[in-house]
Amino acid sequence: MYMVMFVLDDSTLLDDVLDAWYSAGITGATIFESNGIFRQRAKRFNLPVRYALPHVTAKIEANYTLMAIVPDEEAVQACLQASEKVVGDLSQPYTGVFASWPLSFVKGVRIENQTPSSGA
Repeated sequence: MYMVMFVLDDSTLLDDVLDAWYSAGITGATIFESNGIFRQRAKRFNLPVRYALPHVTAKIEANYTLMAIVPDEEAVQACLQASEKVVGDLSQPYTGVFASWPLSFVKGVRIENQTPSSGA
C-alpha cells in the first residue's frame, strides 16, 4: 500500500480534483486546509499583529492537502494523472505538489477490490 499526498494550490479546483480521483478509482481521501511558508508570509504582510487587517488577510486562501491510502503504484499513477488532468502539469508553478511513499503497516483501511486475508 502507498500513501498519496497532494497539496492543491487552487482551492477552487477541490471538487474537480475529488471527482477526478473518484473516477480514477480513489474512493477515499482525507482533506484539510494547509498553508506553507509562502502563503503564511503573504498573509501577514510582515505587519505587526496589531496592524493585521482581517478583511485584507481573509482574501488569501489556504491550500487543500489531500491524503489517500491506495493499494499499489498503479493507483498512485492513476491518482497523479487524475490530478494533472484538472490542475495541469505539476512541474508548472501554482498547480500543486504530489508525493507518494510506501507504507509498511496499515490497519483500519478498506481498499476496494481487495480480498480479505484468511486469518490464522
